[in-house]
Amino acid sequence: MKTMLKAMRKKNSGISEDVLPIFERIIQKYEALGAPSLGPDCDKEFKEAMEKHLTKEQRWRLYETNGGCMGTGHDKDRKIFALEYAHLDLDERMALFAETFDRHRPVLNDDNTISVTFTCSHRYGKVKRDKIKNSPPPPIVEPYFECCAGGRLYELQKALGIKLKIKSVDISSLEENFDNPVVYTFEIVDNTLA
Repeated sequence: MKTMLKAMRKKNSGISEDVLPIFERIIQKYEALGAPSLGPDCDKEFKEAMEKHLTKEQRWRLYETNGGCMGTGHDKDRKIFALEYAHLDLDERMALFAETFDRHRPVLNDDNTISVTFTCSHRYGKVKRDKIKNSPPPPIVEPYFECCAGGRLYELQKALGIKLKIKSVDISSLEENFDNPVVYTFEIVDNTLA
Protein backbone atom coordinates (compact mmCIF):
# COMPACT_ATOMS: atom_id res chain seq x y z
CA MET A 1 0.00 0.00 0.00
CA LYS A 2 3.00 2.30 0.33
CA THR A 3 3.37 2.17 -3.46
CA MET A 4 -0.32 3.02 -3.84
CA LEU A 5 0.05 5.98 -1.46
CA LYS A 6 3.06 7.18 -3.45
CA ALA A 7 0.97 7.04 -6.64
CA MET A 8 -1.84 8.95 -4.92
CA ARG A 9 0.55 11.75 -3.96
CA LYS A 10 1.52 12.43 -7.57
CA LYS A 11 0.11 15.67 -8.96
CA ASN A 12 -1.44 13.96 -11.98
CA SER A 13 -3.20 11.27 -9.90
CA GLY A 14 -6.38 13.30 -9.61
CA ILE A 15 -6.55 12.53 -5.88
CA SER A 16 -7.46 15.48 -3.67
CA GLU A 17 -4.83 16.49 -1.13
CA ASP A 18 -7.67 16.66 1.40
CA VAL A 19 -8.06 12.86 1.48
CA LEU A 20 -4.37 11.93 1.49
CA PRO A 21 -4.05 12.20 5.29
CA ILE A 22 -6.63 9.40 5.67
CA PHE A 23 -4.39 7.02 3.75
CA GLU A 24 -1.21 8.28 5.39
CA ARG A 25 -2.71 7.56 8.84
CA ILE A 26 -3.55 3.98 7.80
CA ILE A 27 0.05 3.36 6.71
CA GLN A 28 1.43 5.02 9.86
CA LYS A 29 -0.86 2.93 12.06
CA TYR A 30 0.45 -0.36 10.65
CA GLU A 31 4.07 0.83 10.53
CA ALA A 32 3.78 1.64 14.25
CA LEU A 33 2.86 -2.00 14.87
CA GLY A 34 6.36 -2.89 13.66
CA ALA A 35 5.36 -5.56 11.16
CA PRO A 36 8.01 -6.30 8.49
CA SER A 37 5.30 -5.82 5.86
CA LEU A 38 2.11 -3.89 6.31
CA GLY A 39 0.12 -7.09 5.72
CA PRO A 40 -3.45 -8.05 4.81
CA ASP A 41 -5.11 -6.00 7.58
CA CYS A 42 -3.50 -2.83 6.27
CA ASP A 43 -4.43 -3.78 2.70
CA LYS A 44 -8.04 -4.34 3.72
CA GLU A 45 -8.35 -1.06 5.62
CA PHE A 46 -6.60 0.87 2.84
CA LYS A 47 -8.86 -0.60 0.13
CA GLU A 48 -11.97 0.09 2.20
CA ALA A 49 -10.83 3.71 2.58
CA MET A 50 -10.25 3.90 -1.17
CA GLU A 51 -13.79 2.66 -1.77
CA LYS A 52 -15.19 5.23 0.65
CA HIS A 53 -13.13 8.29 -0.32
CA LEU A 54 -12.27 7.84 -4.01
CA THR A 55 -14.44 7.54 -7.08
CA LYS A 56 -14.54 4.29 -8.97
CA GLU A 57 -12.62 5.90 -11.84
CA GLN A 58 -9.91 7.19 -9.48
CA ARG A 59 -9.47 3.71 -8.03
CA TRP A 60 -9.28 2.17 -11.49
CA ARG A 61 -6.59 4.62 -12.65
CA LEU A 62 -4.55 3.78 -9.54
CA TYR A 63 -5.04 0.03 -10.02
CA GLU A 64 -3.94 0.28 -13.65
CA THR A 65 -0.44 1.01 -12.41
CA ASN A 66 -0.56 -0.65 -8.97
CA GLY A 67 -2.97 -3.57 -9.25
CA GLY A 68 -2.70 -6.96 -7.64
CA CYS A 69 -0.57 -9.82 -8.98
CA MET A 70 1.92 -7.58 -10.79
CA GLY A 71 5.48 -8.69 -11.30
CA THR A 72 4.82 -12.20 -10.05
CA GLY A 73 7.80 -13.75 -11.80
CA HIS A 74 6.06 -14.42 -15.09
CA ASP A 75 7.11 -11.20 -16.80
CA LYS A 76 9.98 -12.81 -18.67
CA ASP A 77 7.64 -15.45 -20.14
CA ARG A 78 5.05 -12.79 -21.01
CA LYS A 79 7.63 -10.64 -22.80
CA ILE A 80 8.97 -13.60 -24.75
CA PHE A 81 5.41 -14.53 -25.70
CA ALA A 82 4.68 -10.94 -26.83
CA LEU A 83 7.77 -10.86 -29.04
CA GLU A 84 7.24 -14.33 -30.48
CA TYR A 85 3.63 -13.72 -31.50
CA ALA A 86 3.72 -9.99 -32.30
CA HIS A 87 3.08 -10.77 -35.98
CA LEU A 88 -0.32 -12.37 -35.25
CA ASP A 89 -3.67 -10.59 -35.08
CA LEU A 90 -4.80 -9.66 -31.59
CA ASP A 91 -7.58 -12.26 -31.44
CA GLU A 92 -5.05 -14.98 -32.37
CA ARG A 93 -2.64 -13.76 -29.69
CA MET A 94 -5.43 -13.83 -27.10
CA ALA A 95 -6.32 -17.44 -27.96
CA LEU A 96 -2.67 -18.47 -27.68
CA PHE A 97 -2.34 -16.51 -24.42
CA ALA A 98 -5.16 -18.50 -22.82
CA GLU A 99 -3.70 -21.78 -24.06
CA THR A 100 -0.04 -21.03 -23.29
CA PHE A 101 -0.53 -19.59 -19.81
CA ASP A 102 -3.52 -21.77 -18.92
CA ARG A 103 -5.45 -18.62 -18.13
CA HIS A 104 -8.84 -17.08 -18.70
CA ARG A 105 -9.75 -16.54 -22.36
CA PRO A 106 -9.93 -12.83 -23.21
CA VAL A 107 -12.63 -11.87 -25.71
CA LEU A 108 -12.11 -9.15 -28.31
CA ASN A 109 -15.30 -7.09 -28.57
CA ASP A 110 -16.56 -5.03 -31.52
CA ASP A 111 -16.21 -1.77 -29.54
CA ASN A 112 -12.39 -1.99 -29.27
CA THR A 113 -12.49 -3.55 -25.81
CA ILE A 114 -11.37 -6.83 -24.32
CA SER A 115 -13.50 -8.69 -21.78
CA VAL A 116 -12.24 -11.27 -19.32
CA THR A 117 -14.56 -13.44 -17.23
CA PHE A 118 -12.60 -14.26 -14.15
CA THR A 119 -12.35 -15.99 -10.82
CA CYS A 120 -9.38 -15.63 -8.55
CA SER A 121 -7.24 -18.66 -7.80
CA HIS A 122 -5.94 -17.02 -4.63
CA ARG A 123 -8.20 -15.45 -2.00
CA TYR A 124 -11.76 -16.00 -3.24
CA GLY A 125 -10.93 -19.03 -5.33
CA LYS A 126 -9.92 -20.90 -2.19
CA VAL A 127 -13.08 -20.10 -0.23
CA LYS A 128 -15.37 -23.11 -0.03
CA ARG A 129 -18.61 -22.82 -1.95
CA ASP A 130 -20.73 -23.94 0.98
CA LYS A 131 -19.16 -21.30 3.21
CA ILE A 132 -20.07 -18.56 0.71
CA LYS A 133 -23.60 -19.92 0.23
CA ASN A 134 -24.26 -20.11 3.96
CA SER A 135 -22.92 -16.69 4.91
CA PRO A 136 -22.93 -13.21 3.44
CA PRO A 137 -20.04 -12.37 1.08
CA PRO A 138 -17.13 -10.58 2.68
CA PRO A 139 -17.42 -6.75 2.50
CA ILE A 140 -14.05 -6.43 0.75
CA VAL A 141 -15.20 -8.15 -2.48
CA GLU A 142 -15.52 -5.06 -4.69
CA PRO A 143 -12.20 -3.40 -3.77
CA TYR A 144 -10.48 -6.78 -4.00
CA PHE A 145 -11.69 -7.43 -7.54
CA GLU A 146 -10.96 -3.84 -8.61
CA CYS A 147 -7.36 -4.35 -7.49
CA CYS A 148 -7.35 -7.68 -9.29
CA ALA A 149 -8.44 -5.87 -12.48
CA GLY A 150 -5.10 -4.10 -12.43
CA GLY A 151 -3.35 -7.46 -12.30
CA ARG A 152 -5.33 -8.82 -15.25
CA LEU A 153 -4.65 -5.61 -17.21
CA TYR A 154 -0.95 -5.89 -16.42
CA GLU A 155 -0.58 -9.50 -17.58
CA LEU A 156 -2.57 -8.87 -20.77
CA GLN A 157 -0.50 -5.80 -21.63
CA LYS A 158 2.77 -7.67 -21.10
CA ALA A 159 1.77 -10.81 -22.98
CA LEU A 160 -0.18 -9.20 -25.81
CA GLY A 161 2.04 -6.14 -26.30
CA ILE A 162 -0.84 -3.68 -26.05
CA LYS A 163 -1.87 -0.74 -23.86
CA LEU A 164 -5.16 -1.02 -21.96
CA LYS A 165 -7.22 0.87 -19.44
CA ILE A 166 -9.99 -0.37 -17.18
CA LYS A 167 -13.44 0.37 -18.61
CA SER A 168 -15.61 -1.65 -16.20
CA VAL A 169 -15.51 -4.16 -13.37
CA ASP A 170 -18.82 -6.02 -13.21
CA ILE A 171 -19.09 -8.17 -10.11
CA SER A 172 -21.89 -10.64 -9.57
CA SER A 173 -22.71 -12.00 -6.15
CA LEU A 174 -20.41 -14.84 -5.13
CA GLU A 175 -23.58 -16.63 -4.03
CA GLU A 176 -24.96 -16.47 -7.59
CA ASN A 177 -21.80 -17.02 -9.61
CA PHE A 178 -18.94 -18.52 -7.64
CA ASP A 179 -16.97 -19.89 -10.62
CA ASN A 180 -16.70 -16.62 -12.59
CA PRO A 181 -17.93 -13.82 -10.36
CA VAL A 182 -16.43 -10.89 -12.26
CA VAL A 183 -16.16 -9.59 -15.81
CA TYR A 184 -13.40 -7.11 -16.53
CA THR A 185 -13.67 -4.94 -19.60
CA PHE A 186 -10.54 -3.16 -20.79
CA GLU A 187 -10.42 -0.46 -23.44
CA ILE A 188 -7.65 -0.91 -25.99
CA VAL A 189 -5.68 2.33 -25.93
CA ASP A 190 -2.85 1.22 -28.23
CA ASN A 191 -2.58 -2.00 -30.21
CA THR A 192 0.79 -1.26 -31.80
CA LEU A 193 3.21 -1.74 -28.90
CA ALA A 194 4.27 -5.28 -29.78
